[in-house]
Amino acid sequence: MFADRRDAGMRLAARVRERLGGVDAVVVGLPRGGVPVAFEVAREIGAPLDVIVVRKLGVPAQPELGFGAIGEGGVRVLNDDVVRAVGVTPGEMAQVERRERDELDRRARRFRGDRPPVSLEGRTVVVVDDGIATGGTARAACRVARAHGAARVVSAIPVGAPDAIESLRGVADEVVCLHAPADLFAIGAWYTDFEQTSDAQVVELLQRAAAAYAAASGADGPAGDAAGAGAPAGSRAGAADRPAGSGAGERAAGARGSAFAEEVGADAGGVRLPGRLAVPEGAAGVVVFVHGSGSSRHSPRNRQVAAALHRAGLATFLFDLLTPDEELDRGNVFDVPLLAGRLARVTGWLRGHRAVRGLPVGYFGASTGAAAALWAAADPDCEVAAVVSRGGRPDLAGDRLPAVRAATLLIVGGRDEAVLDLNRAAQRRLRCAASLRIVPGATHLFEEPGALETVSEFAREWFTAHLAPVAHR
Repeated sequence: MFADRRDAGMRLAARVRERLGGVDAVVVGLPRGGVPVAFEVAREIGAPLDVIVVRKLGVPAQPELGFGAIGEGGVRVLNDDVVRAVGVTPGEMAQVERRERDELDRRARRFRGDRPPVSLEGRTVVVVDDGIATGGTARAACRVARAHGAARVVSAIPVGAPDAIESLRGVADEVVCLHAPADLFAIGAWYTDFEQTSDAQVVELLQRAAAAYAAASGADGPAGDAAGAGAPAGSRAGAADRPAGSGAGERAAGARGSAFAEEVGADAGGVRLPGRLAVPEGAAGVVVFVHGSGSSRHSPRNRQVAAALHRAGLATFLFDLLTPDEELDRGNVFDVPLLAGRLARVTGWLRGHRAVRGLPVGYFGASTGAAAALWAAADPDCEVAAVVSRGGRPDLAGDRLPAVRAATLLIVGGRDEAVLDLNRAAQRRLRCAASLRIVPGATHLFEEPGALETVSEFAREWFTAHLAPVAHR
């Protein structure tokens, strides 16, 4: 457990220094949460600090499924397997890249101001984040650093999932990780203080690091002596920066601990699907997470929401809808009836589990997973009390929408215009208690500051209000 990102950075810095020795390096942090960690690493080894801004290129119809990534300087990395599997056309790829390139350039200007990027050509580049669950962004950042001429790439993280750490070894020359717990669950669970880092804090840290390095370059003392004392901006947040649902009440609730938590194999009718069940003491209900296309039980967004629900006294179950072999057929990823059938069978298995037996059940679905959740909830024999959809595609549940009886909350980003229109149309078809909540300024993946925290708060309120025992029908 780390006290905060500064503490994690200081511990990570000591390990990185041991591994690098006196190598001339550049430290780059992944905005936003990776920058406070990277600040400490750069200060310890006397290296310049910069950000490495990457943007995922999402399949137009399913933005959570990435077909590549882009970086500054025109760098583009493609996943040819995904491009072939989903049939993304060159025109569609160019349109997505133009949109993401504009956002990438905006963020880079916001973070650096008038300072040029630090050159990576021929250098050892240490790519730092505050933790990794799936490793997708970290892998993309390592590839981008390589494309910018890095001679050696080192990925450094305080905590990460073992399979994600292993995946980094294919793109980095070395991986430095302090902890790789089998039951990672959520990155924030390994920090006492995991409040969100703001853009302003990133800017401040980069300015402090640049001034310190410039001063040290002309002095005999190490760069760390000029960086100043006290906690960096990223290790704390004022009330105005504190995201929704991060107050003292939720932190106190988390102290209850977990009465039950383990990796399990869910019976989906002849197929065993891996999942993680976490049950807090005195749980009032259990929420089953249904991930979208291109995702899995390791989805960092779903894990963040699950952690918030767990603190609120709700059990959570995250599982994979498909086996690894089934995922090779991209048609399965978008087969809503297949996914809904899996969900229904897993729900039946879950109801019999000793840790949650008798608890009311809710579904939290994202993207195509939301369609599968609503499809399953429309079954007359499905006793699901509540459904929450995050950036979902309820339209893919089609004619089954009017049969849904579970109280349904649709959460959509205000800037996710196409999906917002689909959700409005779907809400009109629902005959159950249904509500549409819009997160202002958020896009499909809710990557904006505070957006996912708002989603978590909406979901917590909905589930705690509607997960009452459902009468047997």
